Amino acid sequence: MDHVSTIEATKAIVSMDVALPGIIWGWMITLNMWAKSIGTGVILVGAFLLYRHKHEEMPSLRWTMPLISFIALNVFLFFTLIDLHQPLRMIHIFTHPHWTSAITVGAWLASLFLVLVSIMMLTSFFTHFSEFRKDCAVAKAVRSKDGLYEKVFPFTVFLAFPVTMYTAIIMSQSAARELWVPGAELIQMLLAAFMVGSASFILIADKWSDSVKKDLAMVLGFSVSFSFIMYMGEYFFSYKAAEVEATLAYVHAGGEYFASFWAAMVLGYIIPFFITLRMSDNRTMMKFAAVTTFIGLYLVKSTWLEIPQMIPLS
Repeated sequence: MDHVSTIEATKAIVSMDVALPGIIWGWMITLNMWAKSIGTGVILVGAFLLYRHKHEEMPSLRWTMPLISFIALNVFLFFTLIDLHQPLRMIHIFTHPHWTSAITVGAWLASLFLVLVSIMMLTSFFTHFSEFRKDCAVAKAVRSKDGLYEKVFPFTVFLAFPVTMYTAIIMSQSAARELWVPGAELIQMLLAAFMVGSASFILIADKWSDSVKKDLAMVLGFSVSFSFIMYMGEYFFSYKAAEVEATLAYVHAGGEYFASFWAAMVLGYIIPFFITLRMSDNRTMMKFAAVTTFIGLYLVKSTWLEIPQMIPLS
């Protein structure tokens, strides 16, 4: 027995032998994903608008796009950091990275994306400022590097895709969470970015051309309709996976999650779709659709994040 007690494996200390109760990923993670969708979505939708239209049709896009993205990304990173039990350990991701981890790759991509967005924001701000202060030394210096915005922008657009979607990989790696299927979640993350990206611009597009407004309505209408179809597919045809069916029972059976899910569908998907389909020329109704899109996306992200955590893993 003395010999057995010297084996290292026998010295293990059990600190917890029961499943974690309740919801671990709560409102902070929901807000994290919601803000990330805004931060990446305005870049993706902005790139689409710049490809389709002239700068003169969207006079404020050049500086509002990186500004909105910068604010949303910092909200995303802030709530990611404070949700960690040991926030200071975040530095290990950069000093001792493990590239097989989706969290590590995502943190590096998101940080690089924020740097590029910051460059765009500062460059566009000083360029915009130079239009009013042509004698300003800072404005003259920035004006001489006016091409920096255009050089950085393609890389920013490229990074927006993995940054907005990498959370789906993290969710899909969670054990016994079959509702978070990687393929479906990747598409839903991308559609969410186009939803709130177009909604963000609809709120500030009063002085933009009618053709730009029509494109924004088109992007919002298509993204909410495709996302809604995917949710309905999972909602009604989940019976092939027992764990998914048990998870969605929290929605099917009525109660709090039933109400929040269908409120999200009505506010974030059904209302915006019909407004973009029938009243895209009405600025007041389009702004109303944009606001309900923000609310609905937050509600559905919260519901879809929480209900799989209600199933006991034991």
